[in-house]
Amino acid sequence: MMDWTDRHCRFFHRLLTKNALLYTEMLTADAVIHGPRERLLAFDPAEHPVALQLGGSDPGKLAEAARIGADFGYDEVNLNVGCPSDRVQEGRFGACLMREPELVGECVTAMKRAVKIPVTVKCRLGVDDQDAEQSLDRFADIAIGAGSDALIVHARKAWLEGLSPRENRNVPPLDHARVHRLKRRLGNYPVILNGGIMSIAEVKAHLAHVDGVMMGRGAYENPGQLLAADPEIFGKPQPAADLKAALEKLFPYIERAIADGARLNSVTRHLLGLFRGQPGARLFRRHLATEAVKPGAGVKVLREALSFVQDGELARSAA
Repeated sequence: MMDWTDRHCRFFHRLLTKNALLYTEMLTADAVIHGPRERLLAFDPAEHPVALQLGGSDPGKLAEAARIGADFGYDEVNLNVGCPSDRVQEGRFGACLMREPELVGECVTAMKRAVKIPVTVKCRLGVDDQDAEQSLDRFADIAIGAGSDALIVHARKAWLEGLSPRENRNVPPLDHARVHRLKRRLGNYPVILNGGIMSIAEVKAHLAHVDGVMMGRGAYENPGQLLAADPEIFGKPQPAADLKAALEKLFPYIERAIADGARLNSVTRHLLGLFRGQPGARLFRRHLATEAVKPGAGVKVLREALSFVQDGELARSAA
């Protein structure tokens, strides 16, 4: 979710669910250590609980980056061993580390020693021609032995040779049952399922087999459904009566962000999927796409975009 789940996106999603754990986009350990930390790591306190997702393969650097993240106030630090992009392969991190479980174990051990917050690992079923039964069990055992507090498993193998990252989103097929089997084998150890979960109904179905479910594209492309997460998953009241009420809470945040130098579209680009399939959704998206990018654009533009969607549709789109 690089370039997607930035601080603006997370603040918006937090208005829709108070209980789901939010994750940052993946940041490299080098970027955290040597880059502009305030810009990369700062987040609004309202985002809690929020996890910092790191990429890297040097145990010392990852430990230092984890320590920095903990000092910034993150609730969890997650080592990404699942991203298949060309960028991560060139840097020897992400999914290519599925081939080096011992190194992953060294990284987890170093991170655990550096911080008191939970350290988790996000991985794949395997990579390329690895046997997904043997490779995932071995990887899991090493990560757990090193101290990982939970495993988040993307239920698709990463294909690093012969497929582009875009093609790898659909090929090979998802195998959620493999993650269910891993959970049964590991007993009480926390296993979270990821990959291709597009609805709250699917989340509820999988929770009969695993400890948690991570939504990525499903939550980003159709964020309105997150308003049902708290009552349906956590047994808590939803944080706003409907999507319109939730967006009303976003206006002060947008004003603060613009005052700090952000452009309106840096926030509103995360709202484009709100009313998918609803009357007025196309006009809503079009207005934001054309007007939010203009210099000086403010909350008035978002209010105008909302006017294209009827109030009744706003409420129904959260269902």
